[in-house]
Amino acid sequence: MKGEGKEKILLLTGALGDGHNQAARAILEAARAVRPDVEVVTVDFLEWTHPYLHGVGKFCYLQGVKSLPSVYGYLYRKTRNENTLSNWFKRLKSFSVRRMLKLLRDVQPTVVVCTFPSAAAAMSMVKMHGLTGVPTVTVLTDFTDHSYWIHPGTDRYLVGSEQVRASLLRHGIPESRIAVTGIPVRLSFCQSWNRTRLMERYGFDDSIPVVLVMGGGHGFIGKELVSMLAARPQGQRPSARFIIVCGRNEKLRQQLEEDLRGAGGQVLVTGFVDHVHELMAVSDLIVTKPGGLTVSEALAMELPMLLYKPIPGQEQDNASYLVKMGAAVQAKDAEQLSASLSHLIMDKSSLLALKKMAKLCTMKEGAINALHSILATQNYHVPVWQESRQAVYANA
Repeated sequence: MKGEGKEKILLLTGALGDGHNQAARAILEAARAVRPDVEVVTVDFLEWTHPYLHGVGKFCYLQGVKSLPSVYGYLYRKTRNENTLSNWFKRLKSFSVRRMLKLLRDVQPTVVVCTFPSAAAAMSMVKMHGLTGVPTVTVLTDFTDHSYWIHPGTDRYLVGSEQVRASLLRHGIPESRIAVTGIPVRLSFCQSWNRTRLMERYGFDDSIPVVLVMGGGHGFIGKELVSMLAARPQGQRPSARFIIVCGRNEKLRQQLEEDLRGAGGQVLVTGFVDHVHELMAVSDLIVTKPGGLTVSEALAMELPMLLYKPIPGQEQDNASYLVKMGAAVQAKDAEQLSASLSHLIMDKSSLLALKKMAKLCTMKEGAINALHSILATQNYHVPVWQESRQAVYANA
């Protein structure tokens, strides 16, 4: 076998939202930092299996979540547990067996890691048909469970909290196949940063609180917050400085810059940035949608959270978990958002309480913990390449 004896991780991710990719990137960075002898290959599962349609599928998903969140939430709830509907969805083969086998044959990994549920389903299917014996690890990227993550061919599940571990046990997953590692976040979020120097670099006044506003990798941001900022009287000493990150939504960035033109230096609007850790380090509070990776990064930075407009489903589950743990406050509408924001900006004791609970909830070594668990999983099986069986599925 080509590459025999060398540890090689195949990371299968997917670009529906930015969290799956960021988790994969965190594992890659951890490998380079602590196990540079391990080779890591990262593949976008959707792009690999549907090279011509993945862009259309991604667009439809984002528009559906944005325009019909209640429908998404309904289907999410109905398929949370194993039932007729969830099993029907699992039987829908949304990938090419032939392309999957070619990928495994070309890369020849010693372990496959899935940060995307469809990739976990695909790996399970080819394993359950006896086409490979390569061990497979699934990384859950939210603080919740769902049937779409659970497949019989998965050897180990890496989860972000004891609560998720308990949920998987209720799904019938053996305890030996679950590891509480924390959700993998990039190492830059786990370091200590000199806030004073960063404040000077960004030209911020240390006496004015800084609020970071993020809406995920695609920049979904509540218009109510923007309207509230735009309505502040000019010339009035700001109660806080705002940094609004629009992600890859360039149209939104241009629109916000126009809408907030009268806010002066009180508001900084930016597009996609690769130094979110610096923005979190200078911030006193983050207003965000509760995507699994964003809130995990905030926890690692011990940054208090004000959660707004979660998508029904995994984001609402994340919000409920963080509020219950005391690391976040949730605003359900514009009125609550305005009131909670004003209260947290003015009441330093409330911010401090949230910060303390974030510190207790975080698992800063999530990426490194995940890497060690992934490499340990290699001992479960020896990869088996059954060319004769693969030929049967060559035209599948």
